[in-house]
Amino acid sequence: MKLGIVGLPNVGKSTLFNSLTKAGAESANYPFCTIDPNVGIVAVPDERLKLLGDMYHSKKVTPAVIEFVDIAGLVKGASKGEGLGNQFLSNIREVDAIVHVVRCFEDTNVIHVDGSVDPMRDVETINLELIFSDLEILERRYAKVAKAARMDKTLAKEEALLVRIKEHLESGKMAKSMVIEDEDELELMRSYNLLTYKPVIYAANVAEEDLADDGASNPHVKAVRQFAAGENSEVFVICAQIEQEIAELDDEEKAMFLEDLGISQSGLDKLIAASYRLLGLMSFLTAGEDETRAWTIKIGTKAPQAAGKIHSDFERGFIKAEVVNYKDPLEQGSLAAVREKGLVGMEGKDYVVKDGDVILFRFNV
Repeated sequence: MKLGIVGLPNVGKSTLFNSLTKAGAESANYPFCTIDPNVGIVAVPDERLKLLGDMYHSKKVTPAVIEFVDIAGLVKGASKGEGLGNQFLSNIREVDAIVHVVRCFEDTNVIHVDGSVDPMRDVETINLELIFSDLEILERRYAKVAKAARMDKTLAKEEALLVRIKEHLESGKMAKSMVIEDEDELELMRSYNLLTYKPVIYAANVAEEDLADDGASNPHVKAVRQFAAGENSEVFVICAQIEQEIAELDDEEKAMFLEDLGISQSGLDKLIAASYRLLGLMSFLTAGEDETRAWTIKIGTKAPQAAGKIHSDFERGFIKAEVVNYKDPLEQGSLAAVREKGLVGMEGKDYVVKDGDVILFRFNV
């Protein structure tokens, strides 16, 4: 999974990236200190892996990972060359979802590029830049398609779709709010890789005192939540400054620190949960002496396609899947005990994999 982090300068974007990835992207109180996209790989915390790894005495425990791409702060007019111009936008065309950091805290020591804190104005600024960038992509595609559309029915259909998307964006709406009429249109829409078609998670960056009630008493957070609900986006509340402090602690200290703050989850935990929900993802597990590992798949994936995540041969030569719920070997003490109790399922090609399944695939190529 790959997530692109965007936001205006000085909203706490790079501070958040640093704390999530401990990658040390330069963060400073002035615009454009993040000029090249910084990339950080983060392990998805999963207690099940450690427990199974200990039980199997695995030589290696491999978690699922998320790749974060931190993009230079945007300003109004970026798509026309203001600030750093349009260069950052190409860096997030390949991401699965956009994490949009919005500033919901007041602090006279941290400059705001527009002079005041107004997250909805900030969201609109960023969205407009994404729209302008997408319109440029569509214009180029339209120029290619329009010439040949008169002689080709398929291209004529695409031309009509391009006109509809263009009109939709020009009215200030995001591509993801457009009604798609059939599977062909859906395939085309995905192929354009439009930024305004990507799912969005809003990270409402608040002051420390707003963390305990999850931003409920912060009017800025309330506005972001209302807006996000209207476009089926996710929102999570975070204090980037606190996350930076948490990043320096070990697991035990982190748990105590969070307890003192009156919160149960770190920002990274919240972000991972939000991104899995938004993208419809879950994890299945493989376990053994050599390696215990988590694999990320879409909810609703069937056994052969899940096997294909490990290796294409597994999918091609799929015979069956031996499936147990991760809790069973932990409760019974071993896989042998689970077998004795008849808790191992022998599943075929139509089996829909569940979150927390531990699977051994049988295949023959």
